[in-house]
Amino acid sequence: MTATLSSTTLEPAPAEAGDRGVLTISDSTVQRIAAHAVTEVDGVGGAAGRVLGVAVGGEDLDNSAKVTAKVTGGTATLDVRLSISYPMSVSRTTENVRRHLMRRVEEFTGLAVSQVDITVTALHTAIAEKRRVQ
Repeated sequence: MTATLSSTTLEPAPAEAGDRGVLTISDSTVQRIAAHAVTEVDGVGGAAGRVLGVAVGGEDLDNSAKVTAKVTGGTATLDVRLSISYPMSVSRTTENVRRHLMRRVEEFTGLAVSQVDITVTALHTAIAEKRRVQ
């Protein structure tokens, strides 16, 4: 004899979000998401690394921007160091970066971004400058 399952079998209702567990998103996760999102904006590049407040190496459009994030509750704040291609408008470009970061971080994490501080460390010309030792 074979058993047949009735199509009226009830499945349990999904648990409320709070009943399923807690999601914690680390500062470093938000930093990585934001650093990648900066590369999606045209004309924006990396910033030089710093040791004891002194720039080490040069800014490079091919490198990623430096991002520091702080997550508190359901919000994040970002501090971004980047360079911009000359002759792009610094104010327009940084505002585009700010809006893009707020949208992308919220899209990926669900966290609201309350503040994005941006430091522009350099402007780059289209022709790469080569330094020579004389």
